[in-house]
Amino acid sequence: MPIVQLNHIRKVYDTKVAVADLSFTIELGTMFGLLGPNGSGKTSSIRMMIGITVPDSGSVSLFDRPFTRKVLARVGYLPEERGLYKKMNVLDQLVFLGQLHGLSASVATARARRWCERLHIAEAIPKKTEDLSKGMQQKIQFIATLLHEPDLILMDEPFSGLDPVNAVLLMDTLAELRREGKAILFSTHRMDQVEKLCDNIALLHRGQLILSGSMREIKSSYSRNRVLIHFEGDDSFLRHPSIESHKLYNGNVEIKLRASATLAEDAQSLLAQAIRHARITRFEVMEPTLEEIFIEKVQETLPIKNGRELSMAMLDQPNGGALDA
Repeated sequence: MPIVQLNHIRKVYDTKVAVADLSFTIELGTMFGLLGPNGSGKTSSIRMMIGITVPDSGSVSLFDRPFTRKVLARVGYLPEERGLYKKMNVLDQLVFLGQLHGLSASVATARARRWCERLHIAEAIPKKTEDLSKGMQQKIQFIATLLHEPDLILMDEPFSGLDPVNAVLLMDTLAELRREGKAILFSTHRMDQVEKLCDNIALLHRGQLILSGSMREIKSSYSRNRVLIHFEGDDSFLRHPSIESHKLYNGNVEIKLRASATLAEDAQSLLAQAIRHARITRFEVMEPTLEEIFIEKVQETLPIKNGRELSMAMLDQPNGGALDA
C-alpha cells in the first residue's frame, strides 16, 4: 500500500511555477530521495504533502486516503528552516514539542533522553539551545521530529550544518528507521548521500520532474563508461582515443569513455596504455554517479553557451548557471 501518493500536483506563485505536474508514490519501509538544486521545487512539494500549502491542481493522499489534517499525527516533519526556542534548555524543549504531538510529559522525557543518548548529545540536555553549535541544534530538531514515533518521516535538507561524522550518524539512524518499517522522504542537493540511502528518487529542476524511479534501475540503465584511475607518474595515457573527457586531480583522474559497442575492450586498452606510462594503484570501471546522470538530464533541456559543462554548483544559481556567458 502506498503511504504517499502525489497525483499531478502543481503550484504557482504569481508567475513562477514552483512545481509542475508532479506525481510519485512512497511505500512503507522505503527511503525516497527528492532531489534537485536550490529552487527546484523540493520544499514546495513537501509543504503540499502535509497541508502547509494547497496544490493549485492535482491531489495528495497519505496512508491510502485523501489528505486531512488528522493524518499528521502519523507524520514527522523536519523543515529546512529550523525553529527551536533559543532560551529553553534542550530537555524542556523536547518535552514541550513531544506534548504538542500528544505525548505525556513522562513519555516525552524518557524518549528525549533515549534519543539524546543515541545521537551522542546527552551532555546537551541541560543546556540552552543558544549555547549549542549548529550541528547540535540540528540533532535536537531531528529528535523532535521522531519523538512521537511517526510512520512517515519527511526531512527537508536534514544534513545541513552537520560535519561528516554526524552526517554519517544521521544516515545510519535513517537506515535503521527504514529497517523498522518507516517510510522516509528527504530532500537534498547532495547526490552522494542519496546514492547510499535511497530506494527510489525523483529529480526536479525548475519545478519539472526530469527523472524518477528505482535508484538501482536508473543507475543500471546507464553504460559503465566511467573509469577512475589512481596513478603515479606520466599522465600521457590520457591521450588515449577512447577518452571523451577527463578530470585530473593530483594523481587521480576521472574519465568518461566515448560511446562504443566495445566499452569493455576500450577500458582494457586504456588500462594497458596507462600501465606503460605510469604506476597504477587503482583502476575501476563504474556507472555514472547520480550527479552526472542529473546533469546529463538537465543538459537535454537547457541551452549551454560556449560548450560549458554544467555542475551542481552552477545549477544552484537562480538562472541554472548555464544561460550566461
